[in-house]
Amino acid sequence: MAHRFSVREGDPVRFSLAAPYPLPQGLLTHTRTVFASSFGAFQETSPRVTGLNTLSLAVAHAPRAVPESAAAQLREDLRGPAIALNVDNALLCGPIAQSGPRLIVTDVDSTFIQQEVIEMLAAAAGTEEQVRAVTTRAMRGELDFAESLRERVAMLKGISETVFTDVARQIRLTDGAQSLVSTIHAHGGIFGLVSGGFHEVVDTFARPLNVDEILANRLTVHAGHLAGTTYGPIIDKAAKAAALTKWAERYGVPRTLTLAAGDGANDLGMMDAAGFSVAFCAKPIVLGHADAAITTPRLDALLALVGWDAQTPHRTVPTQRYVSQH
Repeated sequence: MAHRFSVREGDPVRFSLAAPYPLPQGLLTHTRTVFASSFGAFQETSPRVTGLNTLSLAVAHAPRAVPESAAAQLREDLRGPAIALNVDNALLCGPIAQSGPRLIVTDVDSTFIQQEVIEMLAAAAGTEEQVRAVTTRAMRGELDFAESLRERVAMLKGISETVFTDVARQIRLTDGAQSLVSTIHAHGGIFGLVSGGFHEVVDTFARPLNVDEILANRLTVHAGHLAGTTYGPIIDKAAKAAALTKWAERYGVPRTLTLAAGDGANDLGMMDAAGFSVAFCAKPIVLGHADAAITTPRLDALLALVGWDAQTPHRTVPTQRYVSQH
């Protein structure tokens, strides 16, 4: 479930809106009125993210406490109308509302990239439809992820390892993915990717973007062909949560300044472990667990929701600080 929300006296608070079309005037008026009624005078900005219309209202110090019961109603009053109008929104409280996150961790398939890598690999084996059916059920939470991964990987047996290069060439990053990495770095933060997919493909597009941490599965290869198995720990829901916690400790980031985004049931553990969670174009089971939801398939919408202007993506290949390996 979404984290409990309350406001202590003196807490920073931020509420933001973002949409690829003009924000309805009625929604803007309502948002300003509700926010002012709870927090008085506020600072208003429009984070600069190309292609998005944005609004961000913030107070550096809440004039009074808003206990959990009242905060639940405040949250609904702010978020409800925006959700009804398909406007992405986020209500943040505490240090993250003032400075933004210091660690962002996202899922890869159908989040950081537009495709599902295992389905692309399966296309080479002629088993794409079978694999897609299992993936869909696993992401909905209907199947145990580890068991579903074993089942799908078995369908890849016999493919030439040259498939990794072929698939990597076809990867399409989600709009705003590069800007998300560049912007968290510009703010002195860390960006990590956790994937139920495979290092053999993820590394090819993540390293050039200066992604700080990568965790994914590894495929077994014998005599130049996929063996139909993985080796090392399977990156499931628990492993994703553990990775976020470990990276936060490594970089000295408080849990309250961590943010996780994903779309499937195997992302729920890290979303619960993070200080703030975002469902990205997500399955219904994920929407109910997230603190906020992005319905526009743009990762830079996340920047607007934490009150940041988007930075120009860097295309060079800087030195990696840490890359997790299995």
